[in-house]
Amino acid sequence: MMMTALGRPIRFIRDRRGVSAVEFALVAPLMIALYFGCVEISDGVAVDRKVSLTSATLANLVAQSTSLSTTDMSNVLDASTAIIQPYASANLKMSVYCLSIDANKNVTTKWTATRNGGTGMGVSVPTDLKIASTHLILAQVSYAYRPIVGYTITGTLTLSDQMFMMPRISEPTYGATSCT
Repeated sequence: MMMTALGRPIRFIRDRRGVSAVEFALVAPLMIALYFGCVEISDGVAVDRKVSLTSATLANLVAQSTSLSTTDMSNVLDASTAIIQPYASANLKMSVYCLSIDANKNVTTKWTATRNGGTGMGVSVPTDLKIASTHLILAQVSYAYRPIVGYTITGTLTLSDQMFMMPRISEPTYGATSCT
């Protein structure tokens, strides 16, 4: 009887049948968290890249134009909006400005066009881009990115980018307002 009482704890300590189940129970939550973290990060990077591409495209299309009607500008904004797909375009805000720089390097906004209320970002031209008696096209894009799983941790993130370009052919006019 004494031998069986001592034998049971020794057999229990040597038993390895449930080790893999215990290891899985300890490692599975960590592996699942890593998987969802990688998915969230790659999705966020993809959206941020699309925001940068959208701002570059918007500035590029306007910089190529000599004259833009309201319909033309709507088409440019539509084309730029298409880049953000498959993500929701309702979260995308765009603004494009024609900036005039006078001989004293003072910057004035000649015209602006927006989509979805504009970005709300202020117009600030870096000193290196302030070349006397020139014009600049400024495209600003922001996107309200809501992570799928990490929303409870981070909330909505605002991803934004801006692009400056010199008009290629001549200063573009929008409606009846020229950049000069």
